[in-house]
Amino acid sequence: MKALATAAMAAIAASAPALAGSEIAGTFDIALKLVPETRAAGDTRTRMTFTKTFRGPLEGTSDGEMLTAGMPQQGAAGYVAVERFDGTLAGRRGSFVLQHSGTMLRGRESLLVVVSPGSGTGELAGIAGTMRIDTKGGGHRYTFDYTLP
Repeated sequence: MKALATAAMAAIAASAPALAGSEIAGTFDIALKLVPETRAAGDTRTRMTFTKTFRGPLEGTSDGEMLTAGMPQQGAAGYVAVERFDGTLAGRRGSFVLQHSGTMLRGRESLLVVVSPGSGTGELAGIAGTMRIDTKGGGHRYTFDYTLP
């Protein structure tokens, strides 16, 4: 199931609309852990926890939870996730929450990753933004469009 979730995330990765403000880019590593659950036959839902290490102008770690469903190996799946980042953004220290919503169907992929309103703390209080994730060619790259007060 962990492999299915990784495949689903990779297949779903796509561009999200950008906000006016600052744009940064970097890389991250992710480690997924399946949460064992008993499901009825045919129930494709999977729950996982994950940790990420971000590098670049967004420097720090995040931890989150993900729910997936569908058949990514057949090109049809979706996921939602919430993760809390803690670290620095362009030298400003704090934390914020990212919420994900992604789908894929017959070669069409959609991913929206946004900063949860009101989630910023410390020097990142008031942050707003969207993140794009690219996994093409291996590895994980992000582009983060954000505004801060």
